[in-house]
Amino acid sequence: MAKTTKTVEEMSIWEDAHQMLRKAERDGIETAWDRLEQQTPHCKFGESGVCCRICTMGPCRISKKAPLGVCGADADVIVARNFGRFLAGGAAGHSDHGRDCIEAFHAVAHGKTKDYHIQDSKKMLRIAEELGIATENRELLDVAKDLADKFFDSFGSKHEEVCFINRVPEKQQENWKNLGIMPRGVDREITEMMHRTHMGCDNDASNTMLQAARMCLGDGWAGSMIATEVSDILFGTPSPRKAQVNLGVLKKDQVNILVHGHNPIVSEKILEAVNEQELIDLAKTKGAKGINLAGLCCTGNELMMRQGIPMAGNHLMTELAIITGAVEIIVVDYQCIMPSLVQVGNCYHTKMITTADKAKFTGAEHVKFEMHNGMEQARKVVRMAIERYGMRNQDRVEIPGEPVDIMTGFSNEALLDALGGSLTPLIDAIKAGKIRGVVGIVGCNNPKYKHDYCNVNLTRELIKKDILVIVTGCVTTAAGKAGLLVPESIEQAGPGLREICGSLGIPPVIHMGSCVDNARILQLAALLANEIGVAISDLPLAASSPEWYSEKAATIGTYAVASGIYTHLGHPPNITGSPIVTNLALSGLDDLVGACFGIEPDPFKAAELINERIKAKRKGLGLEE
Repeated sequence: MAKTTKTVEEMSIWEDAHQMLRKAERDGIETAWDRLEQQTPHCKFGESGVCCRICTMGPCRISKKAPLGVCGADADVIVARNFGRFLAGGAAGHSDHGRDCIEAFHAVAHGKTKDYHIQDSKKMLRIAEELGIATENRELLDVAKDLADKFFDSFGSKHEEVCFINRVPEKQQENWKNLGIMPRGVDREITEMMHRTHMGCDNDASNTMLQAARMCLGDGWAGSMIATEVSDILFGTPSPRKAQVNLGVLKKDQVNILVHGHNPIVSEKILEAVNEQELIDLAKTKGAKGINLAGLCCTGNELMMRQGIPMAGNHLMTELAIITGAVEIIVVDYQCIMPSLVQVGNCYHTKMITTADKAKFTGAEHVKFEMHNGMEQARKVVRMAIERYGMRNQDRVEIPGEPVDIMTGFSNEALLDALGGSLTPLIDAIKAGKIRGVVGIVGCNNPKYKHDYCNVNLTRELIKKDILVIVTGCVTTAAGKAGLLVPESIEQAGPGLREICGSLGIPPVIHMGSCVDNARILQLAALLANEIGVAISDLPLAASSPEWYSEKAATIGTYAVASGIYTHLGHPPNITGSPIVTNLALSGLDDLVGACFGIEPDPFKAAELINERIKAKRKGLGLEE
């Protein structure tokens, strides 16, 4: 088995990762870094997006010798079709997550489950009124039925626009209508993208990319936003709390269960089950001192935001968590789950449990979670973990480091509470230049980069420049391990940001949730724009995904740009084979929607790019530097 030629220090910035990578080599375990080396060099046709497999007259690949595919499509058309389908995968992933949340909410509203309940009725009623649903003198569940139907409507095409478009500044709504990119329905836009990119349909690259923007807006302002709002309604709106991160949160003397994926519908029930005294007592009869639950990736973010459950790691730490030898079971739902986790688990005693029919893994055990049996299945999974504790080889257990404290739970509601119930203090701080701008750093890890090097260094550079940073998804763990998610980290911030965050008792880097919760950032941007009376594209805002890898990350970036937020990526999508698509992404969209993409792998140079953009936006608003 070929091993990577990189040293562990070149693979990751973290000591807990270094320790587990060394253990992986000793134990003969292959990791993502090893497989990346086996796949390198990558196919240049695939990297530039000029390989087409849409019909069986091909596959075709565009070169100087062969500038057209069999059907006559050129590089621009092929790249646009490929990228459109890539974005459709991301929009489908986040939006289908949203649909699952609505189905859970619908089951609660119609009394079809005893395992799930409405935890934040005030938020539910507020959203119902926002969307024009009568609430006065009505039973809570009757309102819930109407609201669930309203959410479902945004997935079809019964209306001219999805339900939360009312949050978008009017100036921007008019621009979207003029461009023909107002999202009409989540499923409609995804289906239309797949239809347009069938052979013989849309063969104008710019036109295809406009549909891509409309589809991604449907995800951001409906699919993802609905997922966030419904999760808050069902499981509680997050508020500031303490938690811990890194592999040190695992316990050598307890049954360790990891939850991984994106949907809190499963993980919330697992959390309830591990706290039941009967199951804790059962664990003790097997020699364990208790049951320890920790999160990975975005399911971990969801539990950490709402319940303070510790986070073991982000995307590139998932294999390494199993390599500790201390994990009995890893419970997954869907998205960002490496198939390799089954094989790595087989090298120890760790069992992977799948819970969703749409995400089965060969070699894993399937325990299907449904609305009527969530608690029953959660208890079953916890019992399975307890039984596996006796199979653990304690001589192979190695848990690195000590947990790092963080502060989490900054929903928009919590942020408003911290500001005294009004955005005015934040706006005043921006006008005064104490907070020069706000940047959302979101997304993934990619083994092509030194793990979390870009995420951490970009974050540090921005707060030095008095730029407030919001993190979601896998960047959360990076910022937390770097000590940036505690109030004490204001010492690393510029003087203005230090003053504001110090007075509020919050970190200069605030955690807003999982990757689907980027909708919270969208909503915050809209709230600020509406309060000031401008478009989102006029604000000193930016977004970044320095180490991204997934379709969902590209979709998030596209809906951020289409919403008017300049977005930095560490590397380009597979579009560089098309001058039209590349130029549209890097500059042309600026003229259409007021924002574009910027590509820069170096986090220090990226910080300067973002800073220059914020300077320009401040100047446009007449604000002093």
